[in-house]
Formats: sequence, structure tokens, C-alpha cells
Amino acid sequence: MSTMLEQEASIHNELVDYQNALLRLKIWQISRSYPLPQEGHPPLFRWHYHKEVEFVAIMEGSLSLQTKHGTRILQSGEVYVVGSSQLHRTKKESAEPLNYIVCQFDLAQHFDESTMPYLHYFSEVQRPLGLLNSMFSQYPEVQAQAYALIMDIFAESQTNQKGCELAISASIRRLLLLLLRNDTEGILHGAERDELTRLQPVLDYVEQHLEEKIAIGQACAVLNLSYHYFIKYFKKVMGMSFIDYVNYKRIKKAERLLLTQPLSIAEVGEAVGIPNMAQFYKLFKRHNHCSPKEFKLRMKIEL
Repeated sequence: MSTMLEQEASIHNELVDYQNALLRLKIWQISRSYPLPQEGHPPLFRWHYHKEVEFVAIMEGSLSLQTKHGTRILQSGEVYVVGSSQLHRTKKESAEPLNYIVCQFDLAQHFDESTMPYLHYFSEVQRPLGLLNSMFSQYPEVQAQAYALIMDIFAESQTNQKGCELAISASIRRLLLLLLRNDTEGILHGAERDELTRLQPVLDYVEQHLEEKIAIGQACAVLNLSYHYFIKYFKKVMGMSFIDYVNYKRIKKAERLLLTQPLSIAEVGEAVGIPNMAQFYKLFKRHNHCSPKEFKLRMKIEL
């Protein structure tokens, strides 16, 4: 059983094989010219996720991209961003040829000491980066600029000329700046750098102990802060209470397990530190407006 679980995880938790280790980047062109099957349903790729942020840019044809928030049919010239560890899958939408670029990179690699204060804007602690896709629909000029930057990154990666790392890194930073400056809905929001840095040991602690019982007292001890000061400080910096943050992280992990592991709902609850099924269902429904079973069925419905 453990071998099967490991194989299942290796398929769905995609480990990106960087083309450029210095940039922690993978960018490539996908071309699909095969006709649709006779029954008229295009091949559907499996749910997967990866810690790298992903940008998809359509060069020709149409592509359906599905996340838990819904399905978007992308056409030539359109761009879509998939956040870190966001579950998604795709399929070819029509019998016409399809060509598109997939660009994946580790965000943290493209911030240095002078720009590090901006990294937390893209951390997705409060809101997923996928919400930024509405920006591309509202502002065609922003989408056109994003598309051009992705094409620049792809062209540089193909030529591999001297200084290509400088050019690619510059284009990635321009792409992030484009999103930041055109975020009229306030999706990219964060606290001050020093405040997040101070909380990082606690955030790491939560990530490493999700399957266990996590008490506020343990978090206070990590930072050596008093109980009352910690709960006020955490909410000020993160925009949510410590308990809400822990539950948020647990439900995000549960979503991935439901779609990528052959586990029962009870086993998923255990694996994310919520063994009480009534509590697990309550929290899951609060975040997804449906039960774990309904979520699993909905996500398995073909596009």
C-alpha cells in the first residue's frame, strides 16, 4: 500500500525539473495537433500541483484549464496564472491545432535583499494568485504585456545566449511588477517584511506539524511571546487569527489529499490533524461551500 501511495504522490505532486537551476525555471512549448476522439471528448489531464507558480500563454487554438474555482477556456493571446500548490488540470478544447507556452518558476528565487519586502505580496497566505486572472479579463493591455513578457522569457531560454539569465530574471521581475501595479482589487497584499520575518518560525512550525494537535501555547513558545501579545500580533500581521490560519492550511492540504491520494474522508481528516469528522466537515464546508465528498465528485467531473 505504501508503494502505491508513493507512486500516486509522485504523479500528482509534480516535481518540476528545472531547465535552469540558477533561475529555478522551466519553460517549454506544448503542441497538440491530434484530432478529438470519435466520441467528441478531448483527453483530460490528471489533477496535479507544484510549489512553483505557473503562467500559461496560448499561441494558437483553445485550451480548457480547470481549478477548484471553475473552468476557463483560454484562446490565442490569452494568459492564465496558477498559484503555488493550486490544483489544476487541462484539456485540448477543439480539433484545431493547439500551441501554448507553460512557464513555471520558484518565486523566491527572483527576489534579492533589495526586493525581498515584496515577496510576501505573492505568498498566497490570504488570497490565491489565481484571483489575478480577472485582471487579464478586465485589462486587455495588461494581458498583452504579460503575454509579451512570457514570450520574451521563452525566446531567451531557447537561444541560451550569454547573459540569458539576466534577461530572463529581468522579464520575470517585470511580470511580477505588472501584476503588482495593476492589482486594483487588492489581491496582492501583505504585511511589512520585518513582521513576516519575525513570524516565519511559527509559519514553518505549523507547516511541519499540520497532522498533529497545534496549540497557541506552542506557537507562543516558538517566538517566546506572551499569549495575549501573540494572538494580537499574529492577526495584525496575517490578517486572520492563528486558529483560522492553521485551519486554512489544514483544509488546503485536505483538498490535495482528496484528489491525489486513495484515502477515505476519515483518513484525510486524520492526515490533516482534524480527526473529529463533524469538525472536519464543518471547516471544509466553510472554505469550499460543499462537503468533502461533494468536492471530490465535483472535481472529478470532466470538463
